[in-house]
Amino acid sequence: MTDTKPTALVAAAERAARRRANGTPVRPAAGDVELIGRPTPRRAEVLQALAESEEFVSAQLLYARLVQAGSRVGLSTVYRTLTALAKVGRADVVRDANGERLFRYRPGPDHRHYLICRECGLSLPVDSTAVEAWAEHIAEISGFDQVHHTVELAGICPNCRTAG
Repeated sequence: MTDTKPTALVAAAERAARRRANGTPVRPAAGDVELIGRPTPRRAEVLQALAESEEFVSAQLLYARLVQAGSRVGLSTVYRTLTALAKVGRADVVRDANGERLFRYRPGPDHRHYLICRECGLSLPVDSTAVEAWAEHIAEISGFDQVHHTVELAGICPNCRTAG
């Protein structure tokens, strides 16, 4: 991982806050819902709601947002859709402090790692070139195939640190 200066983290946090405040609509990539099976209106609703969420979100919170917006989607559909999106690489998954899985839409096939604030939930993608190279190296020397890995970085963002 490359060195990231605190000022870069502050700038990224400010950009993320501006995106949230701006309310710019986010559209999932065309064909994403077809990646997870039969394209249904409910799956499309879940995908759209996930894409619009700037932060990592639990299935239950996403479900609550959908219901509040008038959707008739079921909680089991939300769970199944999020799990399927993660499986095909269209959602990143991390675990919170209680072990609950949190999801974030991934617009492309590139695997990402994030630095997540334990206070406010702000998530910033980080350069994970070294981690990816290490995982590939371990796979090569061990003879394993289809190696998957999980790297989770959590801390306190600059905004929460100064507020606390």
